[in-house]
Amino acid sequence: MTTMAAVRLPGDSTVEHVTVDVPSPGPGQVLLRMRASGICGSDIRAIYREHLGHGAEAYQGVVAGHEPCGDVVELGPGVRTLEVGDRVAVYHITGCGSCDECRVGYPIGCTSPTRAAHGWQRDGGHADYMLAEAVSCLRLPEGVSHVDGALVSCGFGTAYEGLLRGGVSGRDRLLVTGLGPVGLAAAMLGRHLGASTVIGLEPNAERASLAAELGLVDVVVTDPDALPDAVGNATDGRGCEVTLDCSGNAHARLAALTHTAARGRCVMVGEGGRIDFPVSDLLIHKQIALHGSWVTSLGHMAELLDLLARWGESAERVVSHRFALANADEAYAVAAAGASGKVVITWD
Repeated sequence: MTTMAAVRLPGDSTVEHVTVDVPSPGPGQVLLRMRASGICGSDIRAIYREHLGHGAEAYQGVVAGHEPCGDVVELGPGVRTLEVGDRVAVYHITGCGSCDECRVGYPIGCTSPTRAAHGWQRDGGHADYMLAEAVSCLRLPEGVSHVDGALVSCGFGTAYEGLLRGGVSGRDRLLVTGLGPVGLAAAMLGRHLGASTVIGLEPNAERASLAAELGLVDVVVTDPDALPDAVGNATDGRGCEVTLDCSGNAHARLAALTHTAARGRCVMVGEGGRIDFPVSDLLIHKQIALHGSWVTSLGHMAELLDLLARWGESAERVVSHRFALANADEAYAVAAAGASGKVVITWD
């Protein structure tokens, strides 16, 4: 039987290189030759540093990586929607297919015990090959790279869903708190959706510099104490019509809510932690809509892939580091340091 290189995450900030069998696709499945596999902040927080043993983030010792993109090399019985050679991004959660969330295209919200996410409960993209359900695979449009597809599988999809939840348009000024990979994606996509001004809050100087160098923000603030003046100057004191927290940090979340304009929309996508705020002053009296947004839908993921092609935009622009699978330990260490753009494992 043919074997392949793969990576598992045993916790304690450790990467384990292993050799496993190349799987064979069953009914409705395809075998993908991996071409790109991203490292997500949730991989770092919930698996690399420690293992969460409950809920959707319960890691089951599988091959890591939930941002996979590759080429179809083998079809399982009954697959009619894909062909060998297709380049595909993968929606990384497989749900039951029959609950309310699955039926509206959001397997991320499936609560069935059969729900399984690549890199969490089923083998993911940090290996030379990966099994995927054909229904979860989306062909890449011409001009969209494998790395673009990997990024859309989670990080960019998460940012896009949050922006849609906030209804970003040309009427709006956008504040993004936290310019890690998801925040960089939100700034990029927010501009394409029409935001007239994009302001970013990022205390890490390297990430703030990257956002400015890429031209993703009009104003980048590294000192949280300077944010009130920056937002005030950019909005004539009104605040931003849409704010999006991508950090999961309590202070950043509070800043996003504080600087949301009256009758504006505040969206939180950063995972973990808590927030405490005066409800009457910041929410009720300002009549703000506060949203939580979790990953994206299969339909919106397909829509975003198409938009990137139409816009001539590349999600890949936010990638600061690329590593071979053999150097996954270094890749995870860079991502865990919290000072980089997107970190991706590639086979090109």
